[in-house]
Amino acid sequence: MTGGLSTAELYWVAAYSAALAAGSPVHAGRAVVAEPLVASVARAGERLSIVYGSQTGNSRRVAEQLASRAEAAGLTVRLLRAGAYPSRELAQERHLVVVISSQGDGDPPDDAIGFIEFVSGKRAPRLPQLKFAVLGLGDSSYPKFCAVSRELDARLVELGASRFAVLGEADVDFDSAAAEWSAGVLEAAREALSVPLAPARHASPLHAVSAPLLHARDNPFPAAVLENQRIVSRDSEREVRHIELSLEGSGLRYEPGDAIGVWPQNSPVLVEQWLSALKLDGLREIEHEGRRLPLARWLSHERELTRLTRPLVAAQAAATRHAGLQRVLEPGQQTAFAALLESHQPIDLLREFPANWDAAQLVATLRPLTPRLYSIASSAKLVGHDEVHLTVGVVEYAAHGSAHYGAASAFLAGAGDDARVPLFVESNERFRLPADSSRDVIMIGPGTGIAPFRAFVQERQATAASGRNWLFFGNRHFTQDFLYQVEWQEALRSGALQRLDLAFSRDSAAKTYVQQRIRENGRELYAWLREGAYVYVCGDSAHMAKDVHTALQDVVAIHGGLSAEEARAWLAELLQQGRYARDVY
Repeated sequence: MTGGLSTAELYWVAAYSAALAAGSPVHAGRAVVAEPLVASVARAGERLSIVYGSQTGNSRRVAEQLASRAEAAGLTVRLLRAGAYPSRELAQERHLVVVISSQGDGDPPDDAIGFIEFVSGKRAPRLPQLKFAVLGLGDSSYPKFCAVSRELDARLVELGASRFAVLGEADVDFDSAAAEWSAGVLEAAREALSVPLAPARHASPLHAVSAPLLHARDNPFPAAVLENQRIVSRDSEREVRHIELSLEGSGLRYEPGDAIGVWPQNSPVLVEQWLSALKLDGLREIEHEGRRLPLARWLSHERELTRLTRPLVAAQAAATRHAGLQRVLEPGQQTAFAALLESHQPIDLLREFPANWDAAQLVATLRPLTPRLYSIASSAKLVGHDEVHLTVGVVEYAAHGSAHYGAASAFLAGAGDDARVPLFVESNERFRLPADSSRDVIMIGPGTGIAPFRAFVQERQATAASGRNWLFFGNRHFTQDFLYQVEWQEALRSGALQRLDLAFSRDSAAKTYVQQRIRENGRELYAWLREGAYVYVCGDSAHMAKDVHTALQDVVAIHGGLSAEEARAWLAELLQQGRYARDVY
């Protein structure tokens, strides 16, 4: 089998096999190990280290693609997730590339928190020998776009390192920007490492194994709708739907903790609102980047219409020359800009600050429509591999005198029996049940954050896991918003769930949230953690996840007899071990 393989290819096979033997995760055709064997034969000065911090998998994919291209070009490469990077080696590092995303309010992804804290902290070494490059993946619909990558880039320079490529930044439509940046970095790295341009050669086993699946992000599967039902009462203030989709014939497989990526379509009503506000003809054909489509098609299927971004605000400000709109873009106006993003959809901006838009210019300015990720709410072992379940909170509200909707949630809510939903599976290796099924599991998922824990409980039931399951769930009203109530009650009766703690914030004058239930049960929760339990959090990153993290930190401090700093470090260690995992958005 190994006859004819090159030295680099033989090292890769050895690393891949070592990862399998050690039980390390292997995905996308690459063995991710703390120290690949191919790196052990090269001194730090002769290799390119690529480190990624990823919340949803995008940074990981970019880093893997860069690593594959670098290996094909003849470079010695080691690829590490940030959580597995040995911080003691940073002082010896010579050539480093970091691909990292920002999440929430400019926060690092969970698997990169330790890496960022080390580099930012007092223990970080001086790095005059280091040449580096940083690529940030972000979302310009958030005020702190690529904040983590900007801070990391500046900090490495502060420590004495020098850039061999400029800081790269990519929005949610990151593919082209990341590919262009990676090409420049690869050339710079090749020159820095004095590696001559490699001749063209056939793909190695690494590249052969890394071939894309039949149905993936760029080739979604058109899934039929099996069931689409409302799972809150008629008088609930918010609509939540349970949706079951067919995967029959797709070849797609998923594990609890993974997500489904859905390619949405913008509402015809919203498209008509845009055309009316801008006085444009939807039938007019517009050519952009080699494609020619009617404007209405661009707006319905190809362009982002519900999320306001800095580039769009800047374009509208330039077109209108409105002083107030221009002012929120100025440095120091971050609060005002964040308030604008929070309170306005793009259609509100168009109506409030009217401008004459050329149709071609509009298509070129708007961000491409991108998929939305939904945590999977089913275990294939229980429901079968040919279907997948989602829990979808429908975004619907009134503002500025008109109704507003979320792109994907409205698309899914309206998906009838004859609809097809373009989807793909987004693997999430960071959010997995413990390999040891005897371990206890603590799940904290208010609102639609309950979705992956429905999958977890189903999986533990199907595999006869002996570990205990403890669920914290919260929502507004018990009688209106208790998602999957009958299922949880049955799980308690059958023993699939050992504990269920509830918090309904609007059922009493004093609002109660899951973080309060965590504190109330702190002694027992800490005992579970001390005995080896895993804790998982899913839901809103802006408020809930931070409040829950603070509550967990308080529990550890109080019941573990630790200082606030020691409790923070204790919880950070759980995060590094993979015993504390978060799926937040």
